[in-house]
Amino acid sequence: MTPDTASVRLPKTGSDTIDPAGMRVIWLLLVAAFVAILNETTMAIAIPALNATLGIPPELGQWLTSAFMLTMAVVIPTTGFLLQRFTTRQVFLSAISTFVLGTLICLVAPGFSMLLVGRVVQAAGTGIMMPLLMTTVMNVVPAHSRGRMMGRVGLVISLAPALGPTLSGVVLDTLGWRWLFGIILPIAVVALLLGAKWMTNLGETTHAPIDVLSIVLSALAFGGIVFGLSQFGGHGGSAASAATPGIVIGLGAVFLALFVWRQLALQKKNDALLDLRVFVSRNYVLSVVIMTIVALAMFGTFSLLPLYLQNVAGLDPTAAGLVLLPGSVLMGVLGPLMGRIYDARGPKTLLVPGTILIAAAMFVYSTVGTHTPMWFLMCVQIVMSLGLASSFTPLFSASLGSLERSLYSHGSAALNTLQQVGGAVGTAVLISIYSSALHSGEAEGLSTADAGAPGAHAAFFTAACIALVPVALSFFIKKPEESEGAVHAGH
Repeated sequence: MTPDTASVRLPKTGSDTIDPAGMRVIWLLLVAAFVAILNETTMAIAIPALNATLGIPPELGQWLTSAFMLTMAVVIPTTGFLLQRFTTRQVFLSAISTFVLGTLICLVAPGFSMLLVGRVVQAAGTGIMMPLLMTTVMNVVPAHSRGRMMGRVGLVISLAPALGPTLSGVVLDTLGWRWLFGIILPIAVVALLLGAKWMTNLGETTHAPIDVLSIVLSALAFGGIVFGLSQFGGHGGSAASAATPGIVIGLGAVFLALFVWRQLALQKKNDALLDLRVFVSRNYVLSVVIMTIVALAMFGTFSLLPLYLQNVAGLDPTAAGLVLLPGSVLMGVLGPLMGRIYDARGPKTLLVPGTILIAAAMFVYSTVGTHTPMWFLMCVQIVMSLGLASSFTPLFSASLGSLERSLYSHGSAALNTLQQVGGAVGTAVLISIYSSALHSGEAEGLSTADAGAPGAHAAFFTAACIALVPVALSFFIKKPEESEGAVHAGH
């Protein structure tokens, strides 16, 4: 262990206090996560404007979102290893520096290709932030207070989406798309400077070698699956055009099986890139499954909704952002309250009604049309945001709380990996359904609004049906015991 590796001591089992220096690290990570998520959510509203400005079709423009999530899905599996191999300070400064570089590339990008490169670089930094934040919370915060602290995490991941779409709409209508990155860049630089001055280290490091083969297999697995899914519907949905995506998805599944096999072999020596022993805990597995499906429905809906609001409902970018604002603000405000309810009452009190609200909101979205009033769309979004606020805190807390401390970083990596893969798959599938109907309708001479409405309805209905699965599973989530000892398979 290097001299500066353990500047902050982790709390002992049963401790009721949070180290002040550990809290400072958490607040620094919350700031960085806020910046990263704000950047991610500004893009959803911007996609239609970028499609028009850069002259690209919707299924290509959506890769500015899908490639971002896909890159994070490739990066995040490595964080379980990175958080054990390198110090907290090293990981944080590397991540925020990468994010700053990616934002700068996006700002000066001359066209779509370079903009896509910048988004990938941004994602490489962003992908490390949430696992680092969640692992730090689990290590620093006593078990009985984790719900409240995860509520603050929920506040950050909700407040940023509240500001992102509205900020994006205003910027697009007044300054142009480059300023989306011009505004984010100085905030990211400030976060970098604060981290350079105040970031300290937590825990101890190991010296296990990184397994390059695991990284390659991970990239090919997740990349193949999501890329293949994104191609369905991109060329009108013909049978001929569906053959190649099916092959790509099949190859991705093969590489995923090889990745799992490789990790099972390496974890016997504690050298796994992603330790799969986290999946021994039933409570963790159920929580992760629910989170993945919620992410699939949520990110897919949030990617499709701006296209629907602008192309079908006829709203301008600012108005589309305002539709999303009230619900997202409510979601952020309720985060700490949901954490306190979780600490006092456990997960089912929040998770069961929360998943029901998510599914119900998406069923309603599948019925709205070109003449649906803006206030009604706001109300539906508020209902969905309330459901999301009721779901995130218990899922984060119950999943990682079901693991041994030595597996926190790997558990966080697996949770965030599957969340991002679910989001990327949801985005790819729903946009593909929408694009297929849009192309078919326009080929028949329909307007964009008339051609896009059936596709949007079908996509929202698909997401709503998928969202019924978390409703059923939410009844089986339990609150982990507050001790930090070993977790058995039945927990």
